[in-house]
Amino acid sequence: MTPGPARVPAGDLQAALDRLLALSDREDAAEFVGALDEADPALEAAPEPRWVAWRHALTARRWLAEDDPDAARAEVSAAREVLERCPGSAETALTLAYLSHVEVTADHVDAAMLLAIDASLLAEGPAAGTPSRQLHQAHFWLSLTLTGLDLEELAVAHALRAHAVAEELPDVGDQWRMLLLAAQQHVELAQTVARRNDGEQAKELAAVALASATEARALDWEPEPKEQDLLDVVQTWALTCLGELDDALGPLRRVRKSIARDGGIWLRGYGDLALARLLARLTARDDDEEQAEETIDLLVDAAGAFAAVGDRRRYRQCLLELGQACATLHRPAEALHWLEAYRADTGRAHARGRELWAEMFVQRSRLREAERQAAVLRRHALEDPLTGLGNRRSAERRLGSMRLGGEPLSLAVVDVDRFKEVNDDTSHTHGDAVLRRVADLLREHSRTDDEVYRWAGDEFLVVLPTATEDQAVGVMERLRAAVAEASWGDLQLSGPVTVSVGVATSPAVTEDDDGAPIGWRTLFDTADLHLFSAKRSGRNRVRAHGPAPQPPTDEQGGASA
Repeated sequence: MTPGPARVPAGDLQAALDRLLALSDREDAAEFVGALDEADPALEAAPEPRWVAWRHALTARRWLAEDDPDAARAEVSAAREVLERCPGSAETALTLAYLSHVEVTADHVDAAMLLAIDASLLAEGPAAGTPSRQLHQAHFWLSLTLTGLDLEELAVAHALRAHAVAEELPDVGDQWRMLLLAAQQHVELAQTVARRNDGEQAKELAAVALASATEARALDWEPEPKEQDLLDVVQTWALTCLGELDDALGPLRRVRKSIARDGGIWLRGYGDLALARLLARLTARDDDEEQAEETIDLLVDAAGAFAAVGDRRRYRQCLLELGQACATLHRPAEALHWLEAYRADTGRAHARGRELWAEMFVQRSRLREAERQAAVLRRHALEDPLTGLGNRRSAERRLGSMRLGGEPLSLAVVDVDRFKEVNDDTSHTHGDAVLRRVADLLREHSRTDDEVYRWAGDEFLVVLPTATEDQAVGVMERLRAAVAEASWGDLQLSGPVTVSVGVATSPAVTEDDDGAPIGWRTLFDTADLHLFSAKRSGRNRVRAHGPAPQPPTDEQGGASA
């Protein structure tokens, strides 16, 4: 009997994910599928939304490996739905970037672009947080996706960001791979820029690629043979773009032999394409027909390799360059054949679509950023910056939306006793620390549906929906005791911190003297009067409309006169 795949313990899920991400960018789909089979039981058992999203994302990659793009698209949609419930973070940005690469690999260009935009906004915004492996991986997958979308300038930008993040991390292997990515993206952009007849900029980009490759070699890291071969190809390609053709030819032929022996299909195609471009330049310089014939043969082989692995972008590049090479040899029929194939796979609308998508990417990013900033401003307008509670404006808006009558509603006004003495005896910094801790205690000991606001200064408001007066008094007595019993020694205060509380309840008081229904302001004023009564009665106590409860004992915090 053939043994089943090994199982991954739930605690090792992150390590399993890191391995699956590394395998996702390699040609051996069987190795990825095997690793996913090992991780599947642990992924299935993990209920957190982030792992549910990753399970769908990785399954989408499996379906691509099994040549079922429609099933992959369904998994991407499921992952996207789960991510709507996840907070903005570097982890979420990475998942979105990975999904966008799945979609571009499936040639779902529109879906890939939309996902890439959302991933880019998160990866470049404050939600991404400090440098982390998730953040540099997010930029890595975004760079690969944008390359597939022919947005090479943006791909280079994200490769550089990935490298900058990796430099802040301890893993030398990550730094090496990001330098390889930066070198590769720069040399590919150099090729594109050269095709636009901007030779100077092409050389500048190629110089950056060469510097990145040299920096990678200087690191104390032993890459895998395939990664080393790819770096060698990129470095010789950079020399080609710099015009150092003779220096590049020998090393590139040597690495191509290594790739032919040990490399996968895509890497063989990549090496063939790089050598074909070098020989095309030598042909133009030396007018060597033999080199021209070899160029055509290499481009045919490269096109076949890229078609086999689904790299449509580089497949199209090979078709275009085959047409150009045949035209150079004065073979118009062959040139037209390759150019017609290129036109059929690309077309003007396709090229124009890329330009429009690039423009939309920038515009939508700016729009999303404006929306994010507007949301931040709205939050700041309704949030107390010191405690993180809703501020008075937020409380008034909430109370104004509530209708009194029917179900009970209680308000509690909470005031820190002798707070002025805290500021006078210590400092305003200590006073701020007291307010933050009181706010935390009020939040912690409130009921699930209760709402806590900072009303003004050292005064807080607690809204207790559906709470009767007895229930509200019970809740506020618990909050009062939590403050009185809290440890304040680290702040070096002259005395303990306590609070006084006034409570009012509707519909316990539903009408004013004229028989009109009361509003929330009247309810608040009533609670404020009860707070005044609590202060006059000795502080550190709760007062409401009903009979006054017994003053707290010394063990409960003690009433201070």
